[in-house]
Amino acid sequence: MNMNFRNLAMWGVIVVLTIGLYNMFKNPQGAVNQKNTIIFSEFLTQVDNGRVVQVEIQGKNIKGVMSNGEVFNTYAPDDPNLIQKLSNKGVSISASPIEEKMPSLFGILLSWFPMLLLIAVWIFFMRQMQGGKGGAMGFGKSKAKMMNEIKGKVTFNDVAGVEEAKEEVEEVVEFLKDPKKFSRLGGKIPRGCLLVGPPGTGKTLLARAIAGEAGVPFFTISGSDFVEMFVGVGASRVRDMFEQGKKHSPCIIFIDEIDAVGRSRGAGLGGGNDEREQTLNQLLVEMDGFDTNEGVIIIAATNRPDVLDPALLRPGRFDRQVVVSNPDLIGREKILKVHAKKISMAPDVNLRTVARGTPGFSGADLANLVNEAALLAARKNKRIVTYQEFEEAKDKVMMGSERRSMVMSEEEKRLTAYHEAGHAIVTINEKAAYPIHKATIIPRGRALGMVMQLPERDEVSQTREQLHAQMAIAMGGRVAEELIFGDDKVTTGAASDIEQATKRARAMVMRAGLSKEMGPVAYGENEEEVFLGRSVARQQNMSEETARKVDSEIRKFVDMGYDRARKVLTEKIDDLHKLAKALLTYETLTGVEIEDLVNKNIYPKNKEDLKVENDDQSSALGSMGLKPKIVH
Repeated sequence: MNMNFRNLAMWGVIVVLTIGLYNMFKNPQGAVNQKNTIIFSEFLTQVDNGRVVQVEIQGKNIKGVMSNGEVFNTYAPDDPNLIQKLSNKGVSISASPIEEKMPSLFGILLSWFPMLLLIAVWIFFMRQMQGGKGGAMGFGKSKAKMMNEIKGKVTFNDVAGVEEAKEEVEEVVEFLKDPKKFSRLGGKIPRGCLLVGPPGTGKTLLARAIAGEAGVPFFTISGSDFVEMFVGVGASRVRDMFEQGKKHSPCIIFIDEIDAVGRSRGAGLGGGNDEREQTLNQLLVEMDGFDTNEGVIIIAATNRPDVLDPALLRPGRFDRQVVVSNPDLIGREKILKVHAKKISMAPDVNLRTVARGTPGFSGADLANLVNEAALLAARKNKRIVTYQEFEEAKDKVMMGSERRSMVMSEEEKRLTAYHEAGHAIVTINEKAAYPIHKATIIPRGRALGMVMQLPERDEVSQTREQLHAQMAIAMGGRVAEELIFGDDKVTTGAASDIEQATKRARAMVMRAGLSKEMGPVAYGENEEEVFLGRSVARQQNMSEETARKVDSEIRKFVDMGYDRARKVLTEKIDDLHKLAKALLTYETLTGVEIEDLVNKNIYPKNKEDLKVENDDQSSALGSMGLKPKIVH
C-alpha cells in the first residue's frame, strides 16, 4: 500500500511540474489580460478625443476607464508629456509603485526544479549502488537477512555425507537450546565456527540446516556485502550487524564466502587503510574485543582458508574449524538417497553401485547427477528413472555431453580410434593403473574421444608407481599415432595429455619429493603477487643450477612415461589394431568389454560379426586403407 501511494505521489508531482512548465512557456507574464489591451497610439487618440475619464499608472503599465465604462490596459513608453496631456484633458489620474509580490509556492518549486532533479538522480544512483536499502542515508546499515523458513525448511536429516561436520555444528545448536548442559561443567559457547571445504560439498546447506534446527534468530549475509566503494561503510555494516545480533540474542550470524572480506592484511596495494582491511579490523574487534557479544555465534564458510588473516583464525574468534570434505562411498550413497526421494526411481536401481562409480564427486555433483538422470528419463517419455539413465547421466557429468552432430572425416575417426585405443591398451598393461570405465570416440565436451578410468575405492594419496603409470597412459595416445600413422601424421590431439603428464611430473619433483635425484625437498613454490592489476608469478628458494636440474628431472619423468607407453604398444600392436577396429565399429565400449576383447578374445554380446573381420588382421587393415608402420 505504501509503495502504491509513493508511486501515485510521484506521478502527481510529475504532472504538476509538466503543467507548470507548459503554462510558463506559453504565457510568461501570466496575469496580463490580453482581451482589453490596446496599443499606446490608440490610447493617445482616445485621450485627445476626450473619451478617457480615469487612468491608474503603475510603472509603465496603465489601466483606465473609457467614458462608456469600458476598461482598458496599455503599456506606455517613457513619455514625459503624458501626465500634462492627461491633466489638460481633465482625466482623473492615480499612481502607485510596482508591487514586489512574494513568489508563490509554485514559483519556488519551479526555480528549484533543476536542483531538486539533480538531488533525486543522485539519491537514485546511491540507492542502486547500496542495494536500495535504508534510503539515501542507509549506507552503513547491515544487509544481513533474518531467516525464518517455515515451508521448505532444511534440517539435519536433509544433510548427508558429512557426519563429523554435522556432529560439531549440532553441538552448537544444542548449546543454544540448552546452555546449562555445557556451562555447568565450566564450558563456554564457541564464539565462531568456520566451515572449510571444496566448492559443492554442502557448507551453505549445512548452514541452512543449522537455521532450521536452532530455533533461534538466524542472520545470513555474504562477505562481499560488507565491502563497498566508500571507505568506512563496511565497518559500519559490521557494527550494525552485531547490534542487530545483540538485540536478538541468542542468535546465529552466518557469513558466506568470508574470504571476500577476511583476506590477510597488508597483501594488497592499498596499504592498511583500504576499505576491506577496515572492515576486517572491525569484524575482529566485534568478535573478540573489549565489548563482548555474548550469545552471538558467528558461522562462516570458505573454500580458501589459506588466504584468511591469522587473527581471524585464532582461538576466541573462530574457535573451531569444521572441515566439510568430499564424501566417501557411504556418504555418497546417503546423499544419493536424499536426492532420490524427489524422483520416481525404478526398484532395480542400486544407489550403492552408482555411488561406487562416482569417486571424488561432491554433494552438488551428486545432486546434479540425479537431476540429469530425471531429465533424461523425461526426455525419453519414461515414467520412472532407470539405471540406464543414471549411467548416461554419470557419463554426461564426468565426460561431457555427446556431440553426435559433429561431422568428422573417416581419417579423423580412424586417428581418434587409434589414439583412444593407445590409452586403453597402456592402461590394461599397467598394473598400478585404475580400471577402465569406458572408452569412446564420440566427441564429448571439448574432446574428440575419451578413455575414462575409475578407481576401485576412494584414495587419499597416490604412490610413485601409480603416478608413473598415469604418465605412461597419458603418452599412449601420442605413441599410438606415431606407430600407426608415422611422425608426419601426428596431430595436436595429444596436447592436453602432454600438459597433464608435464604437470604431474613437475608436482612429483617440486612438491612431493618423489625424485631420487632431487631428494625429498620442496622447490620453488609459486607465489602470485598482484602488481598494477597483473598477476606476476615469482619463484623463490631456487638457484639457476637447481632450476636446470628440476627441468631435467621433469623431462626424465615424462620421457620414462613415453618409453613405457612405446614399449607396451610395440609389444601389443595386434591388440591395438583389434581395439581400434572395435571402436570404429561400435564407437563406445565399456571397460569389461575391452578387457574381454583384448585378454580373452571374447567379443561383446551381439558383436560376433566383429570377430569374423578381426580373424584376419591384414584384411581388416586393408579394408580401412591402412598399412601399419612400426617406428623403432
